[in-house]
Amino acid sequence: MKDSLGEIRYKKIPNFLSKGEVDLLHHYSRIAHRLNFDSFEWVQSEQGDTSFYGDKVIDALLVSKNKTMNDLVGLELLPTYSYWRMYTFNADLKKHKDRPSCEYSVTVNLGSCGTDWPIFINDKSIILQPGDGVVYAGCEVEHWRENFTGDYCAQAFLHYVNKNGIHANHFRDGRMLWGTQKGG
Repeated sequence: MKDSLGEIRYKKIPNFLSKGEVDLLHHYSRIAHRLNFDSFEWVQSEQGDTSFYGDKVIDALLVSKNKTMNDLVGLELLPTYSYWRMYTFNADLKKHKDRPSCEYSVTVNLGSCGTDWPIFINDKSIILQPGDGVVYAGCEVEHWRENFTGDYCAQAFLHYVNKNGIHANHFRDGRMLWGTQKGG
């Protein structure tokens, strides 16, 4: 069965999160960012912004949005992992395609202070307001962000694979439990 993303391999989803979810996750990400002393992203950006793989709260969001993602993509998906980052002034995201655990992904704006900051997918600029998401075929489409000129932008990434596809073995990204690091 073919997914419903069509030829462009992505679609913007206004209000992927409810206003209540946005409010909770915006506050959560700001608090976690302020208390972060050891979890920083250095691979996709030289900025070293706060980032968390397999965060307990964002993993709970990953699991709770599984049915929504099934409906949006038109396939039965298995959740693999979540990730979130607090981008700060001058942050960027290098142009890339994702690894097999990210066959179908959604990036969601959790809240920001500053300016609209587009994500680019296959050379198309997409602006996400808090709560908006963009669902995309992460292994197929190049995506990136140019330098951020605002104060901060909290972004969650939820990743899934086709239950009946070649990447189904990436369920939970090899983790035994939700809310844990790899091998945890």
